Amino acid sequence: MRHRLSAGLFVEHDGRVLMVRSVLPGRYDFWVAPGGGVQGTETLAEAATREVREETGLHVQAERLLYIEELFQPELRVCKFWFTGRLRGGTLNVTAPEARAEHITEAAWLTREELQARTVYPPVLQSRYWDDRAQANAGPIHLGLRAMEAW
Repeated sequence: MRHRLSAGLFVEHDGRVLMVRSVLPGRYDFWVAPGGGVQGTETLAEAATREVREETGLHVQAERLLYIEELFQPELRVCKFWFTGRLRGGTLNVTAPEARAEHITEAAWLTREELQARTVYPPVLQSRYWDDRAQANAGPIHLGLRAMEAW
């Protein structure tokens, strides 16, 4: 089994969270906070920031580590670190090769209510995130181990 370190960001702006939609027809269609694998000697925060830029075209700043999530599929185990983040600039754009390689078809700022009506990863965005983010002393919170539902 292979192992992978991954990092992502929950970026909020005007009461909405930045999400990307990943669609592979016949296999999956879900929304996820931007993030991905750590490369070389990147820090977790650097990886999360790079991934947001590649997947959405936006420039952001990673801030506080909020969650640690463990995921598995038959041949891979992932440890994902979720940070809160702040928008610094840029324009939403999902045409970068890295976004296309991950089957990202769109990016959007979604409200808490809009997240409830979609398949969303990590699932914490449909529940406790909204309380945890407001607590200055919250984090990092271990979300436990769950099977990856799409890969």
